[in-house]
Amino acid sequence: MKILLIALDGLGDRPILEKKSILKNLKNKENKRKYEENFRDFELLTPLEAANKENIDRLAEEGITGLSYPIQPGIVPGSDTGFLSLFGYDPFRFYVGRGILEALGAGIQIKPGELAFRANFCTIEKKNNEWFIKDRRAGRISNEEAKELAKQISNLEIEVSDEKKRKHKFECSFYHTKSHRGVLVIRKKDLKEKTVEKGMKEGIELNPLISDIDKHETGKFEFSKPLEESESAEITAKVVNECIRKINEILENHAINKERKKKGLLPANCILIRGGSMIEKTNKEGTVKEGADYRGLYGWGVSIKPFYEKYEMKAACVAGGALYKGVARYLGMDVIEVKGATAGYDTDLNAKVKAALNALNNYDFVFLHFKATDVAGHDGDAEKKKEFIEKVDKAIAPVLKLKDTIVVLTADHSTPCIMKAHSADPVPILIWGPEDRIRRDNINVFGERTVTRGGLGQIRHADVMPIVLGIIEKAKMFGT
Repeated sequence: MKILLIALDGLGDRPILEKKSILKNLKNKENKRKYEENFRDFELLTPLEAANKENIDRLAEEGITGLSYPIQPGIVPGSDTGFLSLFGYDPFRFYVGRGILEALGAGIQIKPGELAFRANFCTIEKKNNEWFIKDRRAGRISNEEAKELAKQISNLEIEVSDEKKRKHKFECSFYHTKSHRGVLVIRKKDLKEKTVEKGMKEGIELNPLISDIDKHETGKFEFSKPLEESESAEITAKVVNECIRKINEILENHAINKERKKKGLLPANCILIRGGSMIEKTNKEGTVKEGADYRGLYGWGVSIKPFYEKYEMKAACVAGGALYKGVARYLGMDVIEVKGATAGYDTDLNAKVKAALNALNNYDFVFLHFKATDVAGHDGDAEKKKEFIEKVDKAIAPVLKLKDTIVVLTADHSTPCIMKAHSADPVPILIWGPEDRIRRDNINVFGERTVTRGGLGQIRHADVMPIVLGIIEKAKMFGT
């Protein structure tokens, strides 16, 4: 038996779309009847409930459904922690921070002692010597413009002094990934004994225990602060803040930003960073594979057990965004690159589905990720979220022809359009497969509220892999 896990990022939502207008647009009489029966007591629908999605609904009707808390009730998950949990890795033990995961996904070589951050191009304003974040994504700047801006900040040298006025030099490298997204990597300047300047001190280590600049909200800009009383944390925070100031200085008067202002667009005049993390050591080949030790947000080392070793299954990932590839690589999955996979609305859905289905010929487990449902949620665009769900529904039609395959369809977290942010709400989940493997329930429309009556009940993402292993008869007996 093969396993295909389909994730619509940020799929979960709250009722926001008027039911009357949705029902009016349903041309299929059978669909209209089902929707009227399922939502007769509601005036508003979520984008998922409102979407005309015959294939996803059929997967639900022929499968078993429920609600799943990505981490646990009351906790707002990130995509990184949500997926770690979904793959059966306790995020409280195995989460190292966003930076390393983004770097792994982007194929950036990170060596022991180097510090990586997830970065966003952003728009800031200055008033009375204070900085304010106007937009966290610089108006979702285009991929082409962001790529050009990134060239200007790709390699910066930063020098800071400690309390004893000793100087320390570092290299800050910015790598553009997609759209407004990027990775910032800070490295100690390679100082050989003969070339050490007077007053220069070798041996200072970078430290991930500093505060994030990106707080996931607009408002007052807060520079990084050390989270522990140590020289390394103090110096690291200084390096980060000096790097941010230098980047702002470079981007402020860049020709691209001047042109954006003329057009009434937001300039990408700074970056925000979060999730600082690093590798402690690597295996003998110097690459990040099984047994690599990481140190991240909480300061402790992590040694990850690869997915294929944990489950005895060869796994692959099909995704457009760096983070999702990074989580996959972190767990030892192979990443299949697909032309046209953009992690946006314009991603080539058919190419991604085709790549995932082809991968099932060579892999036991395939992770297929779609990002734009989350993008729409963050933008507060319920109609666009609904439309993208409908596009995904059409693209995954070939999935219904699979034999000897278990399909799981769910999300890493909820991103309600009304909030424009992640929420602690559970996400809908369905599991589909051969009739003799699945205890089907009576759900015929896949939605946040319909699946509350589903056969899975309320579970946590940590339960998903054990449930699936049970279905494919790979679960181990407890007791005798």
